[in-house]
Amino acid sequence: MQEPDGSSYVQSLARGLAVIRVFGAERPRLSLSDVARATDLTRASARRFLLTLETEGYVRLRDGLFELTPRVLELGFSYLSAQSLPEVAQPHLEALSHAVGESSSASILDGTDIVYIARVPTRRIMSVGITIGTRFPAYVTSMGRVLLAFASAEERDTYFDGFTPTRFTPRTEVSESALRDELSRVAEQGWSLIDGELEDGLRALAVPVTRGGTVVAAINVSMPASAEDATEQALRLLPAMQHAAAAISQDLDLSAG
Repeated sequence: MQEPDGSSYVQSLARGLAVIRVFGAERPRLSLSDVARATDLTRASARRFLLTLETEGYVRLRDGLFELTPRVLELGFSYLSAQSLPEVAQPHLEALSHAVGESSSASILDGTDIVYIARVPTRRIMSVGITIGTRFPAYVTSMGRVLLAFASAEERDTYFDGFTPTRFTPRTEVSESALRDELSRVAEQGWSLIDGELEDGLRALAVPVTRGGTVVAAINVSMPASAEDATEQALRLLPAMQHAAAAISQDLDLSAG
């Protein structure tokens, strides 16, 4: 775990947060050794952090394994409340999902990933379950490409600095130059379509959400691939999605006022 220099950096806090981040959908319950190995901490250090988190109510020990408690949600509650985005977006996503008959989601950009902040599932169409807090690399998702497309040139350059993509399917675009061209196209047309790049047989269409004229999030509709041409399908769904995005953006502007 690389740590920056400087007297303002609190190493123990950073390591405690690293311990919390080790847990997830794929690793909900971990042994002391698992935590130590995943965080590059000694067993003694990992034990101290886990016991401190247990004392504070964020972790519990059950049958010899550690797991997070619901109190961890408090760490994100202040952010969600202050932003109001998930609460504002949810009813519009529900209306959108009902209108098109497909799952809809909202996400923000966090580092090199998108993070789901609201979701209305109609059926499970991916091999992994998507919930609030699920993360995917931005470059391979429709929402991620929207968020990158409307980011500043400096932010995009920072994103691609040290870019090391993973090929999720044979259709995944991993060329930086091709992705930059695609982001320019997305910025021009105002939407992004992914067809089989994140997972075989999965299509997703995304559009931006703004607050005060600045893109702050993206919403998408995801669906299984069909015999219908992907672009034709996107253009058929686009009006409903743009209506939902405009409604969310308007509500965000009103809430900010």
